[in-house]
Amino acid sequence: MNYRLLLSLLISTLLISCSKTITSVSDNIVIYPSPPDTARIQFLTRISSLYDVTGKRNSFKKFLYGEEKNISINKPYGIAVHKGKVFICDTYIHGLVIIDLQKNKFELFIPKGKGELKVPINCFIDSKRYIYIADSERKQIVIFDENGKYISCFGETENYKPVDVFVRDNKIWVSNLAGHKINIYSNDSTYKLLKSFPDDDINDGGTLFSPTNLFVTQDKIYVTDFGDFKIKIYSLDGKYIDSVGTYGKGIGQLARPKGIAVDRESNLYVVDASFENVQIFSKEGKLLMFFGGNYKGPGDMWLPAKVTLDYDNLEFFKKYVDPSYKLKYLIFVTNQFGPDKVNVYGAIEPLRPNQKAEKQ
Repeated sequence: MNYRLLLSLLISTLLISCSKTITSVSDNIVIYPSPPDTARIQFLTRISSLYDVTGKRNSFKKFLYGEEKNISINKPYGIAVHKGKVFICDTYIHGLVIIDLQKNKFELFIPKGKGELKVPINCFIDSKRYIYIADSERKQIVIFDENGKYISCFGETENYKPVDVFVRDNKIWVSNLAGHKINIYSNDSTYKLLKSFPDDDINDGGTLFSPTNLFVTQDKIYVTDFGDFKIKIYSLDGKYIDSVGTYGKGIGQLARPKGIAVDRESNLYVVDASFENVQIFSKEGKLLMFFGGNYKGPGDMWLPAKVTLDYDNLEFFKKYVDPSYKLKYLIFVTNQFGPDKVNVYGAIEPLRPNQKAEKQ
C-alpha cells in the first residue's frame, strides 16, 4: 500500500473540510409568520464561534497540533450591540465575548484584578462606550471603558443581587433580584442611590416578586417580574402604570419570561424560556406575533435568555436578507444551550415592485 499517497489524500480531505467559509446556516429561508401570512421576521444567521465571525478555518497543522482553537461562545445570557460591536455575557468563562463586526474580530474579555468577574449576567454600553456589567455573584455593577480598563464598581451591602443594568439620561437603573426592587443611581463618580421602587406598602399591582430584566424608554420602565409571570410598566419616577401578560400556556401568555426590549414603535419583545420563543406585544399589550420555538433547526431557540434590538448595523447582515424584503432592524437573541448560541433575526417588510427594481 502506498502510505504516502494515503496520507496525502487524508490531509487533502481534512484541509477541504477545515477551509469551508460559513456564510449561512440554511439554504431555506426561515420567516415568521409562515405563509400565507405576510412575513415580518426573517431568521438571518447565527453566531456561535470564532469561525462564524471570521469565516476562516485553521490549517491542517494548526488543527492537528492544536496551535489554534475555534473559540466558542459557551453559555451566553446578556447581550448588547453598540457602534459595530456585539457584547455577550458568557457566564461559563466569567467574562464577555466581544465581536467586532467591522474588523471581523472575535475576542474574549476576561478581566482580572479589581475588575474580575464572577457571574456576569447582563451588560449595557452607554454613549461614552463604557461597559456596565451586572454581576450577580459579585453583587456589584462593574464598569469598564471601551478599551477594557477597569473604571469602578458599586452595589449595596444588604439584600442585593443585580441581574440587569440600563443606562439613560445620566442615570443607572439596576434590577435588584434579592431586594425585589429597581434601584436608580446617579451616573457620576459617586454612583449615589437616588431611589428604589416599588414601595413596600403599595397595593396597586406594582409589587415586584422577582425582578429580572429591565428596559428604559424616554418615559417608561419595563420590568420582567419572573415571579409574577408578567412584564410590569412604571413611570420614570417609579409609579406603577400597567402590566403585560398572564401566567399560562396559551397564546399571549407567559411561563418563564426573561429578556425584554422595546422597539421605536413601542412594541414590547419578551423572551419566554419555557416556550423558547419571543413574543411581540403592541403598546396596548395586545399580542402581535411570536417567533422561534423549541429547537429543531435554524431559527429555533434553546433556553433563550435575552433579546436586544439594533438599528445601526444593518449593513453587516443585509446579505442574508431575502431579495424580496427590506431590512428594518436587527433582533439578537441569546440561547444558553444548543448549537446556535446567538440567533440574528431581521424585522422585514415586503418590497414594493418599484423597490424590487431598484434593488436589482
